[in-house]
Amino acid sequence: MAYERAAIERLSAYVPGEQPREPGVVKLNTNENPYPPVEGVMAAIRGVAAESLRRYPPPAADGFRAAAGRAHGVAADQVIATNGGDELLRLAVTVFCEPGGTAGGLGGADPSYSLYSVLAAIHDTPRCAVGLESDFALPADIADTWNEAGCRLAMLVRPHAPSGRLEPIERIARVADRFRGVLLVDEAYVDFASDDALSLLDGTRDNVLLLRSLSKGYGLAGLRFGYGVGPRGLIAALEKARDSYNTNALAQAAAEAAIERRAEAARTWRAVTAERARLAAALTERGWRVWPSEANFLLARPPGGTAARLKERLAERGILVRHFDVEGLREALRITVGTPEQNDALLAAADASA
Repeated sequence: MAYERAAIERLSAYVPGEQPREPGVVKLNTNENPYPPVEGVMAAIRGVAAESLRRYPPPAADGFRAAAGRAHGVAADQVIATNGGDELLRLAVTVFCEPGGTAGGLGGADPSYSLYSVLAAIHDTPRCAVGLESDFALPADIADTWNEAGCRLAMLVRPHAPSGRLEPIERIARVADRFRGVLLVDEAYVDFASDDALSLLDGTRDNVLLLRSLSKGYGLAGLRFGYGVGPRGLIAALEKARDSYNTNALAQAAAEAAIERRAEAARTWRAVTAERARLAAALTERGWRVWPSEANFLLARPPGGTAARLKERLAERGILVRHFDVEGLREALRITVGTPEQNDALLAAADASA
């Protein structure tokens, strides 16, 4: 007998990238920063007293919220701290989308981060995913399509995943102004991009929420810490549905130290973007099609339409990359930008597997 809700019974769960146990594997499949967090973050973790672990942590992570507010030029109450960016996504669906029925659902693009559709299915809310243009650009009428479907919330990842495209901020602003619901701009990869969407929070609109993560740019994927930035009304609504103590004391200490040391972390961002350009050029020289990217990964199609088989051959040589067996992406691989040594290992393995 099945005891779960019907929506859960028919759910196809999110499948994360492979996490290898073997030492020496070159892991370029989950878009982690190849460089460790700055020393100040590790010092902050070591400095957490036993008494802080005996007691519950500050419920709203007020120290981090204040530090993030200073970093982004907003008030502390315009920031919400979450257990990874994914918790913010789940909170947004819970708070803004209606369960059941045919309206009040989640808008998005296709292809995009596959967790969006999973969260909609868990909440049993309808989803309206609009196909992107051939170059992964947003269709001009995407907001109108969401409005016609009755969407209450829409999610766009910028830079886009899995292509790395950076949609012009003017186009995102037009989407926000036309959409009648809440627009969540997922900026998980923004630290590697040439601009961000903070300009949308200029006080002229009340429906834009930005997602930020410490998993990518700050080298803290294992910490599970993300945050949202937006108008006070949206943040207050999300705070109502947040778990009582959703971020732990160690994570709060590390996250506050990380956001206060953005300038130090930015050195790794510059190193990654330099390697991104080098890796893209090297793959292009080998006959790959490489889409322009402003994230810490590349979407690249190997010559001969051999993506799925090449992924397996690379894995046999200790190189993990990501392949999506979905329409429009089957002939390509998503490759995280690693260190120079890791990228050289990838290129050598690709040459040997050709």
